[in-house]
Amino acid sequence: MDLTRAAWRKSTRSNANGGACVEVADNLPDVIAVRDSKDPAGPVLAFTPASWRSFVAACPTPR
Repeated sequence: MDLTRAAWRKSTRSNANGGACVEVADNLPDVIAVRDSKDPAGPVLAFTPASWRSFVAACPTPR
């Protein structure tokens, strides 16, 4: 998978102290990519747009 054009953005729920940070790239055709911001060269999870919507819908809403 070619992620060279991925525009990564940090989750709004990321911790301000540099921990628990998730980045998402949703600007690529047909794929939503997710990675750990502390390890940008590390593994990436790849979702289809439909599976990403299902994943997000299944996540509990923070209080």
